[in-house]
Amino acid sequence: MDWDIVIGIETHVQLKTQTKIFSGASTSYGNEANSQACLVSLAYPGVLPVLNHEAVNCAIKFGLAVKAKINEKSIFARKNYFYPDLPKGYQISQFELPIVGEGKLSIPMGDGYKDVRILRAHLEEDAGKSSHGVLQGKTGIDLNRAGTPLLEIVTEPDMSSAAEAVAYAKKLHDLVQWIGICDGNMQEGSFRCDVNVSVKKKGTTTLGTRREIKNLNSFKFIKQAIDYEVNWQIETIEDGGKIQQSTILFNPESGETKAMRSKEEANDYRYFPDPDLLPLAITEQHIRNIKQTLPELPGEMQDRFEKDLGLSSYDASELTNNKDVADYFLSLIGQGISAKLSANWILVNLFSKLNDADIDIKESPINYEQLANLIAKIEDQTISNNAAKKIFESLWVNPLGKVDALIDAMGLKQISNDSEISGLIDNVLNDNTVMIEEYKSGKEKAFNALVGQVMKASKGKANPSQVNEMLKKKLSS
Repeated sequence: MDWDIVIGIETHVQLKTQTKIFSGASTSYGNEANSQACLVSLAYPGVLPVLNHEAVNCAIKFGLAVKAKINEKSIFARKNYFYPDLPKGYQISQFELPIVGEGKLSIPMGDGYKDVRILRAHLEEDAGKSSHGVLQGKTGIDLNRAGTPLLEIVTEPDMSSAAEAVAYAKKLHDLVQWIGICDGNMQEGSFRCDVNVSVKKKGTTTLGTRREIKNLNSFKFIKQAIDYEVNWQIETIEDGGKIQQSTILFNPESGETKAMRSKEEANDYRYFPDPDLLPLAITEQHIRNIKQTLPELPGEMQDRFEKDLGLSSYDASELTNNKDVADYFLSLIGQGISAKLSANWILVNLFSKLNDADIDIKESPINYEQLANLIAKIEDQTISNNAAKKIFESLWVNPLGKVDALIDAMGLKQISNDSEISGLIDNVLNDNTVMIEEYKSGKEKAFNALVGQVMKASKGKANPSQVNEMLKKKLSS
């Protein structure tokens, strides 16, 4: 039996503010447990929440970036549930009237793009953290995270595979960093995904019962969790069982999902407007002011790279997937280097080394100034492309090296003197009369062999384009 997979994602994005969403306590990471648990975080009697306006601005930026409606009026609500790391006994969130309405995010799929519809994005506060078994079998509560501002971004169930879900998560992860509203640190919990997964018989319109995989904080885990859950649901149904709606956890060590509790419905949380917070009113002028602070968005930059710089759609897309990569590229061409050559060196040579070292471009030992200097030596024909690759390898190991010094030390300066190259060609032609006759009889391979002989005679230093041009002239004379 064939099955359709249906996936929706709820992403908790920690907003890049200095203080919490309803208090002046710090949001910095890694401090001593409960050192940032202010009276508001501890839910002391009589304390009142005060909204952090910067969190509101971050939400508006996101809404504008995904072309969503920004609701001029939104309401904060109390989401009631009991858990030890939630001192108030409720979480301040938004329910019926969120700050951001419907939008969309395009993700790369094969040779094209697919739009994933965003249902809503709403502001809320994070809960604290429970650490189990840290104190002689007891559970410790750290309320440093309590009150940290979050933007929960909810999609429609538009994804149909783990690959699409990962593509969406990566695109969203890049976007929130691009517009400066989140640091994107998944290990620290700044970007966490809850993935809703269900299956249905292929071709039917009725959705299956979904299970929600909570708190996935890596793209690898998103894929593994979805793949396991899909197989489990299909096997369960085919064996005559039924899927129960539930909240589940993924165990990275076993690669399995496991039910944590039955899935609550909205009415289980008894949402009602928070009486301590007035409705949030946003003016059109404020939205316009925030729009002016947005950087050039990835899609806009991609179009510009294609139209103005002549890059291919693929190269432009790859360079604008990540803001750090785009900034590196812009810095490189800002040194007067060819856009196409710069794109090629970043996407092929630099990306290969970064992937092997499992680091991102911010950690690259070769900065844009060094790479610009290296590419400039190719453009002015001081060195060949192959020689540049050798210098690149040396710079990667020793970032303090200098391009000019390495060219001299490694003897890689290209021979571009016409008379010197002419002499090398004459010697090769004198020694290879048979190849000359083969070339004249129409065998193109003979020409390539002669070029190879000249390059060998020059120890790879001769300018290949000059060798080709001068050799053809001599053979035709």
